[in-house]
Amino acid sequence: MRASGAASPPPSSATTTTTTLLVPSSSVAMPPPRLAHLRRRSSSLLLLHHNHHHHQGGSAPPHPLLRPPPPPQSHPFQLLTPRAAMASVAQPGVAAGSAEYEEVLGCISSLITQKVRADTGNRGNQWELMAKYLQILELEEPIARLKVVHVAGTKGKGSTCTFAESILRSCGFRTGLFTSPHLMDVRERFRLNGLDISEEKFIRYFWWCWNKLKDKTGGDIPMPAYFRFLALLAFKIFSDEQVDVAVLEVGLGGKYDATNVVKAPVVCGISSLGYDHMEILGNTLGEIAGEKAGILKKGVPAYTVPQPEEAMSVLKHRASELGVPLQVVQPLDPQQLDDQPLGLHGEHQYMNAGLAVALVNTWLQRQGHFKILHKKHSVTLPDQFIEGLSSACLQGRAQIVPDPEVLSKDSSSLIFYLDGAHSPESMEICAKWFSCVTRKDEQQPGPLDQLHIGTNSRKILLFNCMSVRDPQRLLPCLLATCAQNGLQFDHALFVPNQSQYNKLGSHASPPSERVQIDLSWQLSLQRVWEGLLHSNKGLNGSNSSTASSVFESLPLAIKWLREAAQQNQSTSYQVLVTGSLHLVGDVLRLLKE
Repeated sequence: MRASGAASPPPSSATTTTTTLLVPSSSVAMPPPRLAHLRRRSSSLLLLHHNHHHHQGGSAPPHPLLRPPPPPQSHPFQLLTPRAAMASVAQPGVAAGSAEYEEVLGCISSLITQKVRADTGNRGNQWELMAKYLQILELEEPIARLKVVHVAGTKGKGSTCTFAESILRSCGFRTGLFTSPHLMDVRERFRLNGLDISEEKFIRYFWWCWNKLKDKTGGDIPMPAYFRFLALLAFKIFSDEQVDVAVLEVGLGGKYDATNVVKAPVVCGISSLGYDHMEILGNTLGEIAGEKAGILKKGVPAYTVPQPEEAMSVLKHRASELGVPLQVVQPLDPQQLDDQPLGLHGEHQYMNAGLAVALVNTWLQRQGHFKILHKKHSVTLPDQFIEGLSSACLQGRAQIVPDPEVLSKDSSSLIFYLDGAHSPESMEICAKWFSCVTRKDEQQPGPLDQLHIGTNSRKILLFNCMSVRDPQRLLPCLLATCAQNGLQFDHALFVPNQSQYNKLGSHASPPSERVQIDLSWQLSLQRVWEGLLHSNKGLNGSNSSTASSVFESLPLAIKWLREAAQQNQSTSYQVLVTGSLHLVGDVLRLLKE
């Protein structure tokens, strides 16, 4: 009989994959109530550890599920015993917010549908209800008065919106920015003048919308689903706060997205298109482009970036139907920044910055703010543009965070490289960035060099993705691109998202009942990874010893990494966290503690 978390038997070859089952000791001190989800019966899996090695003769090896952990000196990583792992696992979530805020988060969580995305779809799923919600909240006129920059796309739409908002704020305008998803707290989605909306204001606006909708819905008009409610809340916040400009990132698709109730934005943009959310938007680039083109409006200037021909032809066709000239923007020339770096890192950000500059230029022109567009030099951008582009900040995209706990204890080095890439195209970009930045860190240490990067380094992958993603498309892109750039992973860790308990960045406790975590998805990710290593030994080096592990929780994986860094102080541990923005947010939340 196979255990629920057990890995498949090892293949019969010289290089075998063995699994270690660690069971908690009866004397392990149980975690506080907030970690109730980590409590397990003694037979549950704490860690599935895969380690490639050549079996050295002698007596027959133990059964794969009963193999004891290797001695400390056998591998640079020290496998944590359950006692050590559980003893200092940090509590998820930051310091608790107000009780009323917790109640608000609970209400919003109740709007999250349990259906799979593919079941609900985005193809007009009761789209006519949005008009009724606007009537209930009396938002038709306020939305019509908003001066909106509307951006759709597969990759880079969040970065484009962030750049555009930062430029407009640097120009002196009062800005509202609506983006998704959030990483640690739902209020990140609503930014006023570059800052997350305050808890006090968020609570006030929430109850205003919630109570009105609760009073007027029921029967044929259900409460709006999760994202639709958040979009309605954004419109209420931005209109009441009287922002000069509202920058709106499409949540999913475009045509039937909740943000698309804006009938007359000032300008529209479509960032790079690729394969993502295909279960909803379609299986071809043409179908996906058709959904994104749904935000284009008659009489509203539209911009995009260079696209694959299949996607570009659909965008141009839709624009011509509306009588709108679709202008294609090229990546920003770094010389235009007057030697200033972009606030968001990675070569791909010059494309997003170029689109943002075009959108802001048009917004300023259409609003009659011509003086700002005056340049002191023909080559460089106006000062306000340079300031906005260089000061832009977006968490979870090409972000580097040294682990504060390891730093505070000794001179160990544990650095997290976070990027929420979750499509094949963005995974390739992420791999190029990680390869480049870790190489630079080793060759030309900067501020992080006080962490003695470059003596010895180990590259670790910390990965998860949503089950609607295809790991057979994501992981090969990551592995191959890293290999092409001379980078080899020493270890891969697969974990479930912590945010299955904290969907909104809530600080409330997870369910108090013992919950058996289903690791089948993480085990399938591990099998894909192992298969790639076996079939692409030429990429990673035929003699390399690459291990992979499945942890039942993110705190356990972080604890394991910290132990490894502290026990090997001459080694720099460089951890790429990718595959899911939810995972990135979970890691940031744990590090923030």
